[in-house]
Amino acid sequence: MLIRQFTLVMLGLLMLASAAPAAERRTAVVEAIAKARDAVVNIRTEQIVRRRSSPFFGFGDSIFDQFFTEMFPTRSYKTQSLGSGVIINSQGYILTNAHVIDKASRIYVALAEQRKELEATLVGKDSRIDLAVLKIKEEGTYPFLPPARSDDLLLGEPVIAIGNPLGLGHSITTGIISSIQRRIQVGENYSSVFIQSDTLINPGNSGGPLININGGLIGINTAIARQAQGIGFSIPIDTAKRVLNDLIEHGRVRRAFLGVVPGEVGESFVRSRGTGGVLVEELLPDSPAKQAGLRVADVILAIDGVPLSSMEHFYSLLQTYTPDDRLQLRVLRGFQEIEPSVELRALPDGYLMAYTRRVFGLELIQGRRGLVVEKVRDDSPAARVGIRRGDLVIKIDRLEIGSLADFEELMEQRLGRVPLDFTVVRGNRAYRVELP
Repeated sequence: MLIRQFTLVMLGLLMLASAAPAAERRTAVVEAIAKARDAVVNIRTEQIVRRRSSPFFGFGDSIFDQFFTEMFPTRSYKTQSLGSGVIINSQGYILTNAHVIDKASRIYVALAEQRKELEATLVGKDSRIDLAVLKIKEEGTYPFLPPARSDDLLLGEPVIAIGNPLGLGHSITTGIISSIQRRIQVGENYSSVFIQSDTLINPGNSGGPLININGGLIGINTAIARQAQGIGFSIPIDTAKRVLNDLIEHGRVRRAFLGVVPGEVGESFVRSRGTGGVLVEELLPDSPAKQAGLRVADVILAIDGVPLSSMEHFYSLLQTYTPDDRLQLRVLRGFQEIEPSVELRALPDGYLMAYTRRVFGLELIQGRRGLVVEKVRDDSPAARVGIRRGDLVIKIDRLEIGSLADFEELMEQRLGRVPLDFTVVRGNRAYRVELP
């Protein structure tokens, strides 16, 4: 009898608890999601693929394919991909990952809980930083989540990842921050710094927002390590804010000019200090670094508080800045640490060609078949390996270049990196050389 009465009392208490008003269950997480959810969109892209049908398909580089390919019709078909994004202002500008909209012929977005899709246009993207900005074509006032800040994050701080992977509703996962500056290799000779958390991030919610407990936009989620179970990576929103204006106004991130030719520090340096850095081997004339007082043999330890581990890390981090940004460096000079401030600039007109003449000893012009060596400076790296006037330069670092525009774009990305791998053609022979 007593057991039966106790059971009835407990059931009554449980019924009272379950009947608690919803207002009493509105935790900080619920409030944060309510603040951000309407700005999260599903992104669907279409890509038109054209392929020539052939009965020899599947046999690799079939000799029959080479001779009979023109006999078979070309067929077109659509491929689709899905991802997420976040609206960052009322005009309908959307921030997402570059890989979400890569090679898209058309882009459609669906707002939260809405079946109707809206077409969007690509405003700008940078594949290395993996960020893109879209704009909803239809004029209107849209719910949005403005960028907050990521420079004050705390280890163990709770975070929430929101996505709209299928256009049917939200995908929401929660976790805590386990690293605020996790450096990950994301491509050949390129790494990036991420917020690491244990929120679940997959290709469907890639491009969606990472928010803090106050509903502030602190990162853009990106699915870069599918094999890492229980680990999520997000691009810090401060990185996105640095390049946002360039993506909107120029359609790309303009490369900023610092003017340092870096070198690796030795193993003994790393062992003695327990940290890496990059050695200043050369300062380019009239450069921001030279004007800020940097000297040859200085060691740059950190940029804006992010410790440097290698030359590759140095270049990767610089590519997240734009002209007119100001860097706070931490530099070791002898046994003393100093913190000079450097204001970056855009590359001066003609600088890339002047740099090519000075560092490699080459003057290039546009020819009918590609880039032609117009002049080789005496006693230059190019002269010492035997490059001559009239040679063709067809590749740099195994990337094809067919015009001066191609050359300048590639050199802009590699400014200060030495040596570079040049593929040179003379007559009917091609050879590769490293310069300098």
